[in-house]
This record gives sequence, C-alpha cells and structure tokens, in this order.
Amino acid sequence: MISRLTFLLPILILAVSPMHAQTADPKPLIDKVFTAVGGRDKLLTLFRMKEIFHFGDKPEPAEGKKRSTRESVVEPPKSWWIGTKERAEEPAKYDVWAWTLGVLTDPATKLEVIPDMTDESKACFSLRASGTVTPAMDLYFDKTTNLLLRIDWRADFYRFSEWKETDGVKYASKTVILKKAGEKPWFFHEVTGVERLKELPANLKR
Repeated sequence: MISRLTFLLPILILAVSPMHAQTADPKPLIDKVFTAVGGRDKLLTLFRMKEIFHFGDKPEPAEGKKRSTRESVVEPPKSWWIGTKERAEEPAKYDVWAWTLGVLTDPATKLEVIPDMTDESKACFSLRASGTVTPAMDLYFDKTTNLLLRIDWRADFYRFSEWKETDGVKYASKTVILKKAGEKPWFFHEVTGVERLKELPANLKR
C-alpha cells in the first residue's frame, strides 16, 4: 500500500523550493525596508553627495597613491552630474537608485521574492527588481536590521556598511564593489556627506 506521505511529499517539496519563494508577496518585506531607513517619504530623490574612493583590491590605496574625491548631484536613475558634467550613459545611476531604495518605489518595477541567502555570516531576505532595470537586479537585506546589505547586478556585486543618517533617512556610507568570479574587490567608495536638494541647481540641466 502506498502511504499518504507518498502523495504529500511532492507538495511539501514544492512548498520549500525556490520556485515557491517567487510566489510570495514582496510588500511586507518592502514595508520593513522602508521603515528601517526612516520611511518611504524620506528616501533621497535629488541630492548632493560628497565622495571619496579608490580603485584596487585593498581597503587602503596602493603605496604612493591617494584616494580621489568628488562632489556630485544625483537624481537617480535619470541623472548624475559631477561638477556640471552629466554622466549620460553611466549604468552606475541604477546602482545609486538601488542604494537609495528608489527602485522599490517605481510602479514599473517588477518585484519578486527570491530565496534567502547568507552573506558574510549575515542572514538576508532577498528581492529581485526587473522591468526598470536591465538585467534584473538582486537586492539582499540584513534580516536583523532590515537594511540593504548587498546588490548583485551585471558582473559585480556591491556590499554596503557603516550606516549614517541625514534629514531623517539612513544610508550606507561605505561600499565595496567586487567581481562575482573569485569575489575580488576592485573599488572602495565612501560617502562623506549628503545634502537633500529641493530643486536642481540652476547651473545644471535635465
């Protein structure tokens, strides 16, 4: 006789499979994320950002080299000005859009829950954004803090740390970008200041 468990087993497997994760409602997770940073209405949409960064695989620049500094005005994902020069076709606009969590607010973004993962011993819940981002972008959030921990997009992944707060919103002040193959860092970035702007400076054009 075939036991009842034999019939139930395929159902149980389906319930815990990655395919099942994709059918889950992402809204409760998104609500947690917005609450963690200060609220959806507090997200950065147009702002000035001071940065310091260097290329390389170490947290400190190679001997004899210095970190670079710059000041940007960013309106992700549409525009990113360094000085008065717009970074016209720069894909990093979408990385910044994800960093601000703005990608989660666009009605045209398709969001789905993907399987949980662990990154550097931190348990994460995970969301995939597509439709407004090509290829799809995977975002991972620390289950303890509900803050953005990592983004996987294109050929890289981005790790975020050292959260700060300005004008009621939290943001990750440090980013390390790594190649997926071998997980070797190639870029270290720090946001040293953020100023929310009410309007675009007069010397810049959309």
